[in-house]
Order: sequence, then C-alpha cells, then structure tokens
Amino acid sequence: MGYLLRGVKTVFFLITMAISFLLFSAPVFLVIADTLLPSALLSSSLSLKTLSSHFNNYSFQYSLIDIPIISIIRSAIIICVYGFCDGPRLSRGPYLGITAICSVSSLVFVSLKASFVFGSGVTQKGHVITSMETALFVCSMVMGVAHIIVAYRTSCRERRKLLVYKIDIEA
Repeated sequence: MGYLLRGVKTVFFLITMAISFLLFSAPVFLVIADTLLPSALLSSSLSLKTLSSHFNNYSFQYSLIDIPIISIIRSAIIICVYGFCDGPRLSRGPYLGITAICSVSSLVFVSLKASFVFGSGVTQKGHVITSMETALFVCSMVMGVAHIIVAYRTSCRERRKLLVYKIDIEA
C-alpha cells in the first residue's frame, strides 16, 4: 500500500511539474505552434505547386499564402521582444504592448482577407472553399488572440514575482 501511495504522489508531482513547465514556457510554445500550424494547414489545402508560383499568381482575394507569412512575422516579432525583455521589463509594457499591436493588426488583416475570400464563396478558377482553408483562417485568428492572452498572463506573473520579492516596478 505504501508503494502505491508513493507512486501516486510521484505521478502527481510529475504532472504538476509538466503543467508548470508548459505554463512557464507558453510564449515559446505558442510561437512554435503559430509558425508551424498555419503552414501545415496551408500545405494540406493547396495543390503541390511551387512556392514561387503562389507568389507570382498572388491575389489578395484568392491567394492564401500570406496568412502563414503573417503568422510567421507576428511570431518572429513577438519572440524577439520576449527574448529582449527580462523579469522587470516583462511586467511592464513592451512585451504586452508589442504583442497586442502585432496580434490585433494581424487579426484585422486576416478578418479583412476572410471577408474577401468568404464573401465570394468561391476561390479562383471555381475552386470551392474547403474546410482546411476555413481552418487556416480560424487558426490564425485563434493564435492571434492566444498571443495576447499569454502575454497578459506572463506580464501578470512577472508583476507578482516583483511584488513577492519586494522589488519596485518603477525602478
């Protein structure tokens, strides 16, 4: 019975540590997901044309190649700001502010693009919009909102750390 209780405590400890690691590393994991997921969805929804042909035949109303590019740019900016900010600077504006600006601007772009793409109901050459293409838009929007939420939670966590250690935020 003692071994069973010790095993349960060990499993509980490991699960708690894994969840803590995921919450602490949420900005990094979210950036990785934001760069990979839209690209994977786009590659599964498009035919096997080359990347250069997508750029050569680009049309704002029909082409979806810019959604993963927006996600990659958004993620690159956010991870750079996160990397440059340390404890006290994460608790103040730069990380949260730049993340909000990048996410909101990408949400506006994706929403505008969605209105053009879904407004016609049919993409270029009579190709009907698939569920993967819809998932691409939803994924980009969800990741944009998730970046804001994670940045806010990270900012609050760092502010609480500063209060615990009695460090003046303004210093």
